[in-house]
Formats: sequence, C-alpha cells, structure tokens
Amino acid sequence: MLFLGPLLCLFPLAAFGRAPLGPWDSFNYSPNSRIVHPVSVRRVEGTVDSAGGLVDATGRVTTFDEGSWVALDFGVEVGGLISLSLSNASQNSIISLSFTESPLFISPTTSDDSSYPTANQSYDGVLTVAAPFSDGVWTQPGAWLRGGFRYLTIVSNSGTVGISNVSCEISFAPHVDDMRAYAGYFWMKDHKTGWGWDDEDFLTKLWYAGAYTVQTNTVPLHTGRRVPFVSAGSWANDATLGVAGPIIVDGAKRDRAVWPGDMGIAVPTAFVSTNDLIPVKNALLTMFAAIASDGALPESGPPLSQKGSDTYHGWTLIGSYNYYLYTGDLPFLQDVWTNYTRAVAFLERKVVPSKGLMNVTGLRDWARLGGGGINAEGNAILYKVLTTASSLASYLAEETDDSGALELSEAWAANATKLKEAFNREFWMEDVGMYRDNSSTTLAPQDANSLAVLYNLTSEESWKERISEGLTKNWGQLGPEAPELPDTISPFIGSFELQAHFEANQNARALDLLHRTWGYMLYTNISVQSTLLEGFTVNGSLSYRSYRGYNYDPAYTSHAHGWSSGPTSALTNYVLGLRVDEPMGRRWTVHPHPFSDEDEDAAEGGFETPLGWFSVSWILDEERTMEANISAPGGTTGSFVAPPEVRRARVVVNDGEVTEIDGGASVDIKVDQ
Repeated sequence: MLFLGPLLCLFPLAAFGRAPLGPWDSFNYSPNSRIVHPVSVRRVEGTVDSAGGLVDATGRVTTFDEGSWVALDFGVEVGGLISLSLSNASQNSIISLSFTESPLFISPTTSDDSSYPTANQSYDGVLTVAAPFSDGVWTQPGAWLRGGFRYLTIVSNSGTVGISNVSCEISFAPHVDDMRAYAGYFWMKDHKTGWGWDDEDFLTKLWYAGAYTVQTNTVPLHTGRRVPFVSAGSWANDATLGVAGPIIVDGAKRDRAVWPGDMGIAVPTAFVSTNDLIPVKNALLTMFAAIASDGALPESGPPLSQKGSDTYHGWTLIGSYNYYLYTGDLPFLQDVWTNYTRAVAFLERKVVPSKGLMNVTGLRDWARLGGGGINAEGNAILYKVLTTASSLASYLAEETDDSGALELSEAWAANATKLKEAFNREFWMEDVGMYRDNSSTTLAPQDANSLAVLYNLTSEESWKERISEGLTKNWGQLGPEAPELPDTISPFIGSFELQAHFEANQNARALDLLHRTWGYMLYTNISVQSTLLEGFTVNGSLSYRSYRGYNYDPAYTSHAHGWSSGPTSALTNYVLGLRVDEPMGRRWTVHPHPFSDEDEDAAEGGFETPLGWFSVSWILDEERTMEANISAPGGTTGSFVAPPEVRRARVVVNDGEVTEIDGGASVDIKVDQ
C-alpha cells in the first residue's frame, strides 16, 4: 500500500465546480450565451435584399419579396425559441419558419419530422406567422418550441417584409448559468490517419460532442413532445415529462421523453463531463413514481408512458446504481428503496427455475428484432441488475446499519452467481467463440455479446478477446451492423461494444471502431457535426430503423441522442483510465489504455464528485515508459494499473513521491486527509 501526504490541489478552479481551462475548451460546442445567432447564410432563393444582415445581429434589415426564402445556419445543434424583428410589412404579409438538423431537409415548405414519422418526410410542416402583424419583435410561442435544429429557414409566403435580429433563446440545461463551465474535461491527440477526414483533435472533439449531446437532452419539465401527437402539419412540445425538472430525455428534437435504456449511456457521459446529475435524479424518480402494483416499471416516462419492457425496466435499476455511485445520494436511495426492491423482485419472478434464467415477456426494447423468451441480452441486463442491486444494498446497510439490506445484498449476489453459470451453460457457442441470442438460434447478437464482456459474464478471461474478435465480423466501412437489427448501425449498442473492446484489452480495435462509427457521425456533411446521431444505415444514410417503426422517414432520425455518447465516458474511463469504483470515488482506479503499441501517446482529463477533484495525465514515450500524474481527494483509496503495453510506469499522486512499477503490475494507493 502506497501512503500519501496531504492533498495538494493541482487545479484550483475545480473547487468551484469547473474543470481547469486549457486548449480543450476550444472544442466545447456549448454556446457562450443563452441567446445565439445564426453564423452564416446557407441558401437564398428568390429576391432577398441584404441576406447577410440576418447573421450579423446589428439590426440591419433584410427585405424579402413574396416567395423568397433564406436558410440560416447556426453552426451547431441548438434548440429553443426563435425571436426576430419584423418591419415594413404589407397588410397581407405572411412568413413561415421551418427547422432541420440535417441540411438534407432544408425546405421552405416543411421541417424535419419530430412529431411522427411519415414516408413523405413532411409531417411537421412549418410554423406560420400570419397576417396581419405589426412592426416589432416576434417570439415563437412556447408550445411550438423546437428542441433540436441547426438550420432555420425563413420564408416570405405573401407580401413583402423586412426581418432583422434573428436569434434563438436556448431552452436546454435551463438551470445552468454558464453552459460551457463543464466540471470535467478530456484532451488527447489522435495520430491515426487514412480516414479521409484526418484530424488530430478528433478524440477531443468527440468527447465534447458526446457531452454536448447529453447537455441538449437536459430539458425543462414542461417541454415534452405532446401526446397524443398533433395533427400533420405541426408539432408541439408542451407536455409534462415527470415529477420534477429539469429532466434528462432521449433526444433534443425527439422523443423528448425519459427512456431508461438511453440513460445507460447518457448518464456516465453526464458524470464525466458536466457532472449535472439533478436531471438524472428527476428522471429516475419519475420512473419509480409510475411503478405498477406488481412492481413493473414503465419503458418510458410521460407523456409516452409506454409499458411492457423487461430490459428498460432493468435499465432503470442499473441507472439507480450509477446515480448513487456518482453522487452518494443517500436520501435518494432511501426514498426509492421500497419500490427499487419491488422492481428487482419483479424481474426475479420471471426466472424459470429449470433454466435459472429469466423468461423475457416484456418485449419492448431498443428496436432489436427478437428478444423474447430465454434471451441472452435480457439475461445479461438482469445479471447487471443483480450485481448492482447487491452493491446498493451493501452501501445502504453500511450507511444505516440495516441488517435487512445486508441480507438482500447477499441474496442478490448469490442469485447473480447462479445466473452467470446458467447464462454460460445456455448461450455460449464454443465453436463460434460468442454467445447466441437464444437457445433456438446460432445468431450472435451485438448487444448480448458486448454486455457479456462489459459486465464480466464470461466464464474465462480468454473469452473476452474471442468475443471482441467475433464482433468485428459484423463490421463494415462505417462500423458494426447489428445482426439483431439488419442494415442498422446503432451507436447505442455500439457504445457497449466500444467498452467491451477495451475490457478485452483490444485498444487498437476500439480506436478503429471510434473512427468508423463516430468519425462518420462527426464529419459527414449530412449530420449536425456537433452532436451525435441516433443511428444510421450500413451505407451511411439517415434511414435508421426505416422498417422498424420509423415508416421509412429519414427526416425523423434524431441528430442529438444521448445514447450515442458512449465514447465520452469510454475515453475517460478507459483511455485516460480514470473511474470510480465506490460511491463518490471513495475508491477509484486508474488503468490507462493507450492506443499505440509503438508511438508516443498522451492523455489528460478529470472529473469531480462530492468528495472533490480527480484527474490524470499520462505520457507514454518511445521507450515505452509511462509517466502518470494523479490527483485525488484526501481520504480516498485507489489503485494504479500499468498497461501491459508499457515497460515501466512511474506514478505520482498529488505531487508526492514517485512510485515505479512494471508493465502489467499494479499498486494500491491511500491518500491521507
């Protein structure tokens, strides 16, 4: 055990909840102000005088003749309410506004779809400002808030009109004064080339794109998509989303509802970046408030309030563990505990005694085909539910001397052990080196295999590398096609696969996946290039889930979906190597995963918890020696694991003494108060 002296704070700003300033800040996509303006004119049609006046915010008037229109570019994903100044209007002047995330759907007659998917790609229509209107400032009515867009098209439908001072008041993260004041940060150069968009700042940009995606998904309580959906030709975002706000939802444009599965990726992203976990707490409280008499949790929050999903039921329970791990919020845990235990019991009752596995009867899921019965994905999620439930019960017993909680912890741990044995007996295909979807198929799904590695379900460590290699058989140019949902690249499930490759110590393979899937999302000119796509097809089109509920409507696909942000937490937890193992980081691990076996490499970053500031910076030189500097709060304990790729590692904690260990070795660390 390595003992350290008093904590020396390396980054004073962290005490104020803000990460240290540095070059990484230039890649933060979040705006400087709640009032943002277009940055450029994308397209002009018809007779428009001084179109450039629409982007300079100086009050210069742009005159539109009848039938003319201008498409404006805000530069990044934004969302909120448009304001503009009207002047010189005739008695019959009518203007309309349309919105889109992708430039593919810029149109004077319709917006991209958010209310409902239709094959004609024009369900939402436009927002009309009808005659007569007077000179002065017009502001978009709150019910017609547009949650996510990059492009705004202004059309003069009738008469002549002057327009100036176009702006958008950002609606997301409503409780945050400075949206750029992230509590965490990440910085790393990418030395991999040959992708057509070679960019040494790709990894840092991607980390911040994931963070910004989740930030755009943090919304005011009464701004959910209206259900029942409004009729074709409009949209409405004025529904109540839960028991309290702000609240975290699945996407900026849509669905604008709580989806616990999405939170399995989005919440770790929020923790390592903004550390804004109040919306997470509100989302979880919303789900537990809607528990049924039999212990079933809904698949989604209001106003959708869909039911019948065993997997999303499980994700709410896993999300509760993640929230407590990051915050140590004991009052929350005590508040939900009765309903939490009822919800765990609901899933346990579905375990078939003769199989030792859950029979999945709540079939709704992330859109995959199949999934019912004795299914590998559902049982992998149940295993994680049981292991995390055991940990939560143990923490509760420790904090409150609750002997009943301790008994539950032991029982859930025992049940998890039994389920793991049954899982491997039922699903493992030795000749393939992967898990099958269910007992009647040889299909090896992306989701179950990724989760099995990530959640340590494998009977042998060597299986992790075999599964990692097997997953690459689904790869194309843009990443993995999910066998359980053909012609689909799902960054949600891909986020779990990404972590699985790191768990298998296949770092170069993980980097390859980052370039294929997330490099495409970040750099393709059909995306918003600032937040992350919900999904796409194997050939890169936006027709995600066309045949699976989205009615062949590519305009419906979300371009800011938190479930796609897995690289943000993966870069922090694996590449930087910093993660918390016990609530608030009272125990932590630093285990870097450098990408290169030969070249120099370096990374730095950090995050905060209620205990204080955690940070790591490491450098790997050409002699394969790693220099690692760690900052951790006093009173915590941790460990440093030297990557097997390095020859020697030199570790310094809080500017203390240097400790040297061999590659592949580890050292325990105790930080004194």
